[in-house]
Amino acid sequence: MKKADVILIAVVFAVVGVILFFLYGVNTNSGSYVTVEINGEITETLSLNEDKTLEISTENDGANTLEIKDGVAKMTSANCPDGICTNHKAINRAGESIICLPHKVVITVVNEKESDDDIDAVA
Repeated sequence: MKKADVILIAVVFAVVGVILFFLYGVNTNSGSYVTVEINGEITETLSLNEDKTLEISTENDGANTLEIKDGVAKMTSANCPDGICTNHKAINRAGESIICLPHKVVITVVNEKESDDDIDAVA
């Protein structure tokens, strides 16, 4: 291995380290609430600060269990065929979601002050 190869590998590791630091170390934008959306309509808004277990039933005989514990939300059970939502990691940062497509259930973490009246920064 030549000296240039070692330098290239070191630079790549340094860049990856900086990216990971900013993704996981700096972004601690924890949300305050979890919204439960069924078939496009928000049915519940729950605080992440209170431990709670919510049974979610949908019109197509769907049954999901959402557990909020220690400031994170996780889908603990679902009777859908694939069960992908139950394999999803626990969420607690604003913008993270757990989605159960067969039951049309979306769990999203939101900040305390979010509304449709906010001005769009891009526009």
